[in-house]
Amino acid sequence: MSKKNATHSNKFKFKVAFEALKGKKTVAELCHEFGIASSQIYDWKKKLESVGPQIFAMKSKPKNTDTEIERLHATIGKLKVECDFLAKALGR
Repeated sequence: MSKKNATHSNKFKFKVAFEALKGKKTVAELCHEFGIASSQIYDWKKKLESVGPQIFAMKSKPKNTDTEIERLHATIGKLKVECDFLAKALGR
């Protein structure tokens, strides 16, 4: 068994909760396999179930952000050159 008040990584918590959600093993089997209390597994499982739907509500970032940034930098450069030209032409 693990130490009392052991700190587990988020990755470990997810793994245990996901195994519990799959239901292929009993909570008792998971307790023995991972060395944690059943109450902890139930808590992590409940948290995963409550937060899970939010994952699909999140908007994904555009895939070509680097390309978009380069395009915007080019546009900024072009506008800067035009602005400098007009300022010089108007005598500013």
